[in-house]
Amino acid sequence: MRAICKSSDEGGFTYPHVGASRELPFPAGYHHLAEQKVIGSGTAAFDAAVLHLFDWGMHRDSGLDVRAGAPKAVPGTEVELGWGIGVARLRFRCRVVYVVDEPHRRGFAYGTLARHPESGEERFIVEQLSDGTVRAAVSAFSKPGRWFTRFGGPAGRAVQNVMARRYLEALVVSVRTAR
Repeated sequence: MRAICKSSDEGGFTYPHVGASRELPFPAGYHHLAEQKVIGSGTAAFDAAVLHLFDWGMHRDSGLDVRAGAPKAVPGTEVELGWGIGVARLRFRCRVVYVVDEPHRRGFAYGTLARHPESGEERFIVEQLSDGTVRAAVSAFSKPGRWFTRFGGPAGRAVQNVMARRYLEALVVSVRTAR
């Protein structure tokens, strides 16, 4: 993994509501995304999913190239995600805004940086319910951040929905293979 942390002169977050994904309702004026899935049961499943989330494995297993400024997601870590092939490869820069670190609920959120196709924040949470069920959730608020995503309209939202489902499925697989 290659560090890509950039200096602060390359710009900050591309939206004013930094940290707003901590609680509902998400800010008005954005597309809101919420996907969740039961991914397993028990402490081992919870631990495996959390590890896979925080070490960027969920993103890699969803088909993204990951270059992060730290091996684990911690506040302030910048990450560059790549998607596509050849000249059609897009790069997305984000920065981890906050981390959720509770006994049965772990995750983080990152926000978009300059040149990201979207503008907003995405949150990833893994939680273990009182009955042992392990559930993962991906939620976001975003709007087009570049000319091509504004032009693409609903196609951008469809890609975001597909990626959220791929993230959740990657966590399912990480739990299965950890057994």
